[in-house]
Amino acid sequence: MILRFLLACLLSLGFARAEEKRIAVFVGLCDNATQGIVKVGAKIGDGSKPDDNLYWGCSDGLKSYFKASRRWKLEKRETATGDERILERLTFRHVSAKAVLVAEAWRGSNLKECYVASEKAMLSGENQLVAFIGHNVLMDTAIEPPAEKAAGKTDAIVLCCISGRYFRERLEQAGVRPVLLTTQLMYPGSFILHDALEPWLAGKDHKALRTAAGAAYARNQKIKTAAATRVFAELAP
Repeated sequence: MILRFLLACLLSLGFARAEEKRIAVFVGLCDNATQGIVKVGAKIGDGSKPDDNLYWGCSDGLKSYFKASRRWKLEKRETATGDERILERLTFRHVSAKAVLVAEAWRGSNLKECYVASEKAMLSGENQLVAFIGHNVLMDTAIEPPAEKAAGKTDAIVLCCISGRYFRERLEQAGVRPVLLTTQLMYPGSFILHDALEPWLAGKDHKALRTAAGAAYARNQKIKTAAATRVFAELAP
């Protein structure tokens, strides 16, 4: 009886884990020295110091914003990642949905490798959603589109300037479904990802993600919601 009970528990745990949505987030740290960006303050633009970085440690950066969230709880923090390019890795779990989010802070000088890693994660079939946040690396350097096709159904969010023009075709041709892209120069604060994840977790379509992203961007930038929503691309189903 005890053996059967333990077996049932293990099977139940495995089933619960199988239902869990996995979200992978790759953050290329802002780096004045190596990226073709409008220069920011030296402290927040040092791509080797995640704690102060614009895209990670600042109030709108992923680490700070998600740690302050009531929707996500920090479960694990790693600074010894085994890869010198990855300066920190955080694991968050959603408070109500069955979802785990693993975010990595990549050294700013390794932006190209960061994006390539995000694309591999999109194609792996191991994640239901993969997001890339940072500078538009394709503005600085060419990266060959992936030769292989996605192993499973994966959604993608690319938060950088004009990501729709640069990334949409390559992702769709690889069998990845973009659900949130941008149309113009913009600030990829993690409040956008945070708010867009709620409709995504609820199974809503790209229109709902665009609406949520636009509302979040309007609040942060103190602009009208209609103008903020136009920052994000209209995507086909």
